[in-house]
Amino acid sequence: MKIYRSHVLVCGGTGCTSSGSKQIQEELAKNLKKYGLEDEVQIVQTGCFGLCAIGPIVVVYPEGSYYSHVKPEDVEEIVSEHLLKGRIVTRLLADERVGDEVKPLEEVDFYKKQKRVALRNCGVINPENIDEYIAMDGYTALNKVLTEMTPEDVIDIIKRSGLRGRGGGGFPTGLKWDFAHKAVGDKKYVCCNADEGDPGAFMDRSVLEGDPHSVIEAMAIAAYAIGADEGYIYVRAEYPIAVDRLKIAIAQAEEYGLLGEDILGTGFNFKLSIRLGAGAFVCGEETALMTSIEGNRGEPRPRPPFPANKGLFQKPTILNNVETYANITSIINNGPEWFASMGTERSKGTKVFALGGKIQNTGLVEIPMGTTLREIVEEIGGGVPSGKKFKAAQTGGPSGGCIPAEHLDVPIDYDNLIEIGSMMGSGGLIVMDEDTCMVDIAKFFLEFTVDESCGKCTPCRVGTRRMLEILTKITKGQATMADLDKLEELCEHLKSNSLCALGQTAPNPVISTLRYFRDEYIAHIVDKKCPAGVCKDLLQYKIDPAKCKGCTLCSKVCPAGAITGTVKEPHKIDPEKCLKCGACMEKCKFGAIYKE
Repeated sequence: MKIYRSHVLVCGGTGCTSSGSKQIQEELAKNLKKYGLEDEVQIVQTGCFGLCAIGPIVVVYPEGSYYSHVKPEDVEEIVSEHLLKGRIVTRLLADERVGDEVKPLEEVDFYKKQKRVALRNCGVINPENIDEYIAMDGYTALNKVLTEMTPEDVIDIIKRSGLRGRGGGGFPTGLKWDFAHKAVGDKKYVCCNADEGDPGAFMDRSVLEGDPHSVIEAMAIAAYAIGADEGYIYVRAEYPIAVDRLKIAIAQAEEYGLLGEDILGTGFNFKLSIRLGAGAFVCGEETALMTSIEGNRGEPRPRPPFPANKGLFQKPTILNNVETYANITSIINNGPEWFASMGTERSKGTKVFALGGKIQNTGLVEIPMGTTLREIVEEIGGGVPSGKKFKAAQTGGPSGGCIPAEHLDVPIDYDNLIEIGSMMGSGGLIVMDEDTCMVDIAKFFLEFTVDESCGKCTPCRVGTRRMLEILTKITKGQATMADLDKLEELCEHLKSNSLCALGQTAPNPVISTLRYFRDEYIAHIVDKKCPAGVCKDLLQYKIDPAKCKGCTLCSKVCPAGAITGTVKEPHKIDPEKCLKCGACMEKCKFGAIYKE
């Protein structure tokens, strides 16, 4: 094997790829050749490093120099200065420094409170090279399972680890496997839910892009545990990089004898296929997903019977999401006690969150269960930008709820989030600041669920639309307090009567915002005001005559001719003509225009 003196890791995740990381790799190859370093330095395309806010990211080892916001035109300087002369390009460094030494990544604020288990190989290996995965103990767990353990042994280890499903519901993984193992059937299936549909969520996509073999190996282990010989990864077609890397990884595993017939000479067979989803959120529900794999319209089925007994093609089936599978091999290799030592009493291990919204450090974070929201937002996330105050965080996407500032110090785990009116979901975490209207947020998520409802059951199909109509009335200042009572009644009806979790959890954003931000609803209804200044129909743009210098810029940009006044004299806005577009406020250099 060839030995290189330096390795240059280039993020190949979706975020960095969209910002030009492929061009950076091309420039690296060209400049390494130009300076005669192509035999000394290896370029490694990796998955996501996590800190998406500062991509594209390039890391040079052995120094560990962490370069951020790298552009193709920066590459020659990195090659000629750092790789040729050994001089770190300090202007591109993202990590903190101690004297002349580069601080290790694990000591940087964004990383030091994280514990990477599911993300252990993301940003570390080339996901398109099976040898690099094997070098990181890849397929060691599968070998151990097939040669040293019975299916019952495997299930026992997963049970003792305390791993719960990372797809949202938090059902114990070992118990699910045990049900399917004990189910009677001439054919069994293993499925992976990679149909990540929550707005702002990109955890599963990043694992598939950065470490696809971890999911493949885990699915083979699950198949052995329940007695299956065939599996499907259901991934949305909007994830082209993840799909391509899965195809490459499956082909490599088959070539190495790690998928297919007689795996590792043990007589165990497992065939794995990919099925592309068309982006229907309802297909995140397990029975709808299986219906879609079967070639039918993705609609949920009544339960029972549960998939462990009658799932895909009416055969016993287990379905776990990407992150759940990404934990399996580490549990087998390190032992259930190791995994159970992290987290809380009822929520073991770590959880990956896609941190977004009004936050400094947008990206992927993996923290031990029990970490507080404050630690994630303020220490890992770097806080809310522009000096704004934290107002709430939305977890669980359209199925979750909003957590207010009063619960910043609640340890995050499955049970605590449910207790305060939210849920874990798959792991989206959207931060909101003081400029966010909570009624508008609830309306945004209802718009999403209305669009994504499959329409099979009346409570969800009709109920979500009626809820959205009421929320729209509230944001327009046209609602009454009786509408608020009706909204709460609809919430309870949907929770109790919808067929699947999409409808049952659709009211959660409304319920949680009513619970913690009821005063905002009342302000919209009674005072006809939006306290955050977001809902256009309730806004008025005004000019402070004491600050207005009469520069005329506002009147020139107003598309409706709503602003009048003479040069060097205070101007006025005609509320009847004003379109509330905000163009005047953006142009004003003196802060004279405000909204209320």
